Amino acid sequence: MKLIHGTTQHGAGTKTGSQFTGTVHAYLTMPATDGVTINTVNFAPGARTYWHTHEHGQILQVLAGSGYVATEQDGVRLLRAGDTVWCPPGERHWHGAAPDSFMSHTAISLGTTAWAEEVAPEQYPAPSPQRTETP
Repeated sequence: MKLIHGTTQHGAGTKTGSQFTGTVHAYLTMPATDGVTINTVNFAPGARTYWHTHEHGQILQVLAGSGYVATEQDGVRLLRAGDTVWCPPGERHWHGAAPDSFMSHTAISLGTTAWAEEVAPEQYPAPSPQRTETP
């Protein structure tokens, strides 16, 4: 068993640049353990990740606010507090806050993350993303 107390979060701080557009506060909730990394990420309005993939997939749990998640195949989807997203292994995607809202999520990344290029301005924000629900 490994217990990581919330008061000792590793790597708390503001992130900009190589992996994010805009202001992002990322907290390393659980450092890589057996191929699993958990981050709690707070995105300022309009902030978002770059395109990326995960070796064994990623789970996103939206804690507060609203934002987007997008894949090349599915386009942009609206996220709200309480939503959970499964990104399968190797699926190219990005996620972040809506232009008019902060968003906070927990990201559970499985295996290594491969970062790619910044989300192009014409890819964000997408016009009228639709919230879709899976049974």
